[in-house]
Amino acid sequence: MRRSTIPGSRASRRTIRLVGIASVAMALASVSFASPALAAKKSGAPVDPYVAADAKAPAGTLTGAGSTFDQPLFTKAFYVYNQQNSGVKVNYASIGSGGGIAQFQATTVNFGATDVPMSPADISLAKGGQVLQVPVALGGVSISYNLPGVKGGLKLSPAVLTAIFSGTIKNWNDPKIKKLNPKVKLPAKPIVPVHRADGSGTTYIFTNYLSTVSSAWSKGPGTGKSVSWPGGVAGQGNEGVAGLIQQTPYSIGYVELAYALQNKFTYAAIGNPAGKFVLPSKASVASDAAQKPDVTTVNFSIVNQAGANSYPISGYSWALIYQLQKNLTTGTALVKIIDWTSHAPGQSVASSLDYVPLPANIQALARSTLLQVTGPDGKTILLTK
Repeated sequence: MRRSTIPGSRASRRTIRLVGIASVAMALASVSFASPALAAKKSGAPVDPYVAADAKAPAGTLTGAGSTFDQPLFTKAFYVYNQQNSGVKVNYASIGSGGGIAQFQATTVNFGATDVPMSPADISLAKGGQVLQVPVALGGVSISYNLPGVKGGLKLSPAVLTAIFSGTIKNWNDPKIKKLNPKVKLPAKPIVPVHRADGSGTTYIFTNYLSTVSSAWSKGPGTGKSVSWPGGVAGQGNEGVAGLIQQTPYSIGYVELAYALQNKFTYAAIGNPAGKFVLPSKASVASDAAQKPDVTTVNFSIVNQAGANSYPISGYSWALIYQLQKNLTTGTALVKIIDWTSHAPGQSVASSLDYVPLPANIQALARSTLLQVTGPDGKTILLTK
């Protein structure tokens, strides 16, 4: 089937943006702007000297581009950081992981963001020198749907979900879906699968999951930021897919959990390797990640992990920076704000948006990576002052 790209209407895109902005504004009201040192003192926790120094960054404007998976987190986290250090501003373009990697490779931005680490081939095209990749976010990819008359409770097995996106299950009242959902009144309507039009790390996580649970998918469309979809309609970014699901009855698509929650979507419980049907949540994504603690930039997939409470379509997102920062002022601001985002203050923001706070060992990986960044004099930039 030929793929069709259907952009959301202006009204729909505006609704998605306004809902996201309203959610961020409401969540900001609950965020404390107290210094990390003061917060640690009140709680009795030890002060992280790097985080205590992170808010003391030199003034400047940073530019970034990439993952739409990260956009809700970055919008709020960079706003909160700016309240502590008004001299640092960040302009982030939510254009998808593929676009972010391309702009980072061309050195037209200070940092990129992607939900799948750059491959050796990607890194070889980077014009700014040695590439470092820093984990910044952990979240789930929801399977959201617009099914009139069905308020929730839909269960989808790995085989049925794969068949829907393969185009072999075409109608909502297919016997295989009905068998999983005997109490759900399923309509005799064609299913409209929705997928990404752009190069996307969210697509990578989802297709990596499909390839893991289905040898046929692995040999067919396979895993990638962009794949040849058997059918369906396409939207640009998580925002575009969310907009299409919102305006298209009988549709189903994959979107980062924060978008699903912001737009009050209904999403399916997915069968995991333990045979349990699990909804995406902070707890179920954390359970999935806990099964594979030793994540690296070359062994990063956490989809379909064991554990009765694990949500199987989960993944990390990564910030891309160059090891050698040719401008000390900009480089210092960059490593400080990424360190702040990947540790307690930024991860508190992440939790408020239903991302999962990075596990302690992954935060340690982020710190050790950032300590490799140097200025033009060859000295480490990230310091405790």
